[in-house]
Amino acid sequence: MRRLFPLLLAGSLLPFLFAQAAELAGKVEGDTYVSATGEFSLPLPVLRELGGKITDTENVVTFTDSYDTHISIACFPQDALQRWELETRGLREYLLYFFTDFVLADFARRFPGSAIESARFSPELMDGALITYSILPGGSYFETIPSLLGAPHAEPVTAKRGTLLFVRNRHVYVLSTELAERATQRSSYVSTPEKENARLTTRLTELVSRLVFTAPKPRAP
Repeated sequence: MRRLFPLLLAGSLLPFLFAQAAELAGKVEGDTYVSATGEFSLPLPVLRELGGKITDTENVVTFTDSYDTHISIACFPQDALQRWELETRGLREYLLYFFTDFVLADFARRFPGSAIESARFSPELMDGALITYSILPGGSYFETIPSLLGAPHAEPVTAKRGTLLFVRNRHVYVLSTELAERATQRSSYVSTPEKENARLTTRLTELVSRLVFTAPKPRAP
């Protein structure tokens, strides 16, 4: 069974956490990552023993390991224009606009030919969330881990990434994860788009369920 969020042994992680702390925009408290803005926290989803790493900026944190984890969580404050876009478009169309104009556009700049495969809106998740499934030619994080893939392949793998977007406390959250099996299993990997989407959805909903949000600050009069 695939490991998503194993129990973390704080003692074994301490050297890793102390090494990371000085380099992070956010911080690690025990076995919990706290974002740089303080808007959210979550239990660490990676283990040092499996090559776990954390990299972040003020608005984006990425968790990776050497086997099957590549997760990013972005938290962007909404300025007046973004709040207007949300009010005029409605939540579903706003999230699709945000994904297309910002997230997918960034994928396409880095990995030409990137495209959205499908998307669905879930009104019951996070008071309304959009889940998208994207194809990224040559966009696999796991291509950079030779020990996983053995001898180099002639053609880079076409990665598939699931992304979950929602709005909370005047911030747009973008959670994204790669379907590692496409790269790590290569020619032996067999699945349908429907099964891939279901797998990504499960992983994203488990991830979002572990986020802890800071109470919103009182608005200025």
